[in-house]
Amino acid sequence: MPIDPAVAVGAELPGRDLTWDSTDVLLYHLAVGAGPDELSYVYEGTLRGVLPTFATVATTLRDTEPPTVTMPGVDVDLARVVHGRQELELHQPIPAKGRCTARSRIAAVYDKGSAAVIVTETSTELFTSRISIFVKGAGGFGGERGPTTRVPVPDRAPDAVALSPTDTRQALWYRLCGDRNPLHVDPAFAAHAGFPRPILHGLCTYGIVAKAAVDTLLDGDPDRVAGYQARFAGVVFPGETLRTEMWREDGQLVLRASVADRDNASALSDVSITLR
Repeated sequence: MPIDPAVAVGAELPGRDLTWDSTDVLLYHLAVGAGPDELSYVYEGTLRGVLPTFATVATTLRDTEPPTVTMPGVDVDLARVVHGRQELELHQPIPAKGRCTARSRIAAVYDKGSAAVIVTETSTELFTSRISIFVKGAGGFGGERGPTTRVPVPDRAPDAVALSPTDTRQALWYRLCGDRNPLHVDPAFAAHAGFPRPILHGLCTYGIVAKAAVDTLLDGDPDRVAGYQARFAGVVFPGETLRTEMWREDGQLVLRASVADRDNASALSDVSITLR
């Protein structure tokens, strides 16, 4: 049995001491689409703040090996795994240079019938990250389906729309932040996983969309973000353009991201940003 919920749920995962500096932050900003005309993202001398989604790479910055999906009670093939959902809570703004200690555990395992969802939680002094990974073919063991995480968009026109072109090299840059999954660079591995060519990291899309919201509705101030959640609803190929629709709604932002090049095929759904 590739997943044993009785063993997995609650199991502690190895902790890590995290360190980073402005070089890591600038690389991340470049990897999620910051350009030469955005000095507040790419030049340490005018760095206004750190995108909150940097938290998603803070735990992998020095990794040079492909990730594995081997944890207590879990041993599955990486080719059967996709990132299903990501949630961040920012306890305080992330500094351009810092250190903290990360503690991780398996928070839940859900049975979606044809698949299983494994939720891992990583907590630090600065942020808490919850990752839901979707394991194809691993469901049907009779477990709970899990809570709903739907975030419906308002029934009105968006308050703003942003277009974010990606580069054909975007995944090559992003993987230098520590996610060396071959799905994003190796055509043979991508084909084995059922894709016509390597796809963009879901977390890269997640970061690009957060940046679009910060730039468009938050006056370019990333420190205003207190939380950010999204479900990965479709793939993005490097070189495509993301279209992010945004609504101001009851102290938060509600977003929806799609691929403009493919008739607005869904990329991120159930997206919300809570504000400070």
